[in-house]
Amino acid sequence: MSRFAISDIHGCNKTFLALLDKIGFSKADELYLLGDYVDRGPDSKGVIDHIFYLREQGYTIHCLRGNHEELVVAASINMQGLEDWAKSDGKKTFDSFGVGAARDIPKKYLDFMFRLPSYVQVDEHILVHAGLDFDLTDPFSSEKEMTWIRNWHLKIRYNWLGERVIVHGHTPVGRDMTEQMLADLSIQKYLDIDCGCVFAGRPDRPWLGWLCAYDITNRRVVFQENIE
Repeated sequence: MSRFAISDIHGCNKTFLALLDKIGFSKADELYLLGDYVDRGPDSKGVIDHIFYLREQGYTIHCLRGNHEELVVAASINMQGLEDWAKSDGKKTFDSFGVGAARDIPKKYLDFMFRLPSYVQVDEHILVHAGLDFDLTDPFSSEKEMTWIRNWHLKIRYNWLGERVIVHGHTPVGRDMTEQMLADLSIQKYLDIDCGCVFAGRPDRPWLGWLCAYDITNRRVVFQENIE
């Protein structure tokens, strides 16, 4: 059995399926998805549908909440302050569901996004979407920060962290940076596995465009180039 973590799929369902095939994901394994299944990419609905399908087939998948799931849920309740998102990232999600507003997304998908936890601990790994706020006495006390925070690595309280390492997404980095973080993992104790899959082809970010799987069991990373 192997345990894998993937983050920030962002509607790139074909790439997601290709990465699962590349890592040989089986019913004997466990998959941890760190949020941001929706927005920006072409097939947000397809990503969640495949999660549902794999679970129905007996695969073990644990899902966390990302900030983009929070945006969808918030928009389904009250659109106030989310107009810009609804015209850009949100529209891609609405289109994939064939609806005109977040509130029209079928209830089972909204319930899925609403009920997602913010973090999980596995084999001395803390898995979280964005990171932890070490200005707080208890870094687990703020669900908002765990889905939205950036620029927190220099504030890590290693006496609190102990032997654990933090695996997260949310902030896109090049695959070379992820590989360097993995090489330094025993010292720095954090690993960013968001390699900006959905940003493939962006001339201002040529180092992005990969979906990354972290093999928790064997401490290695596997990359799949965006094939949308």
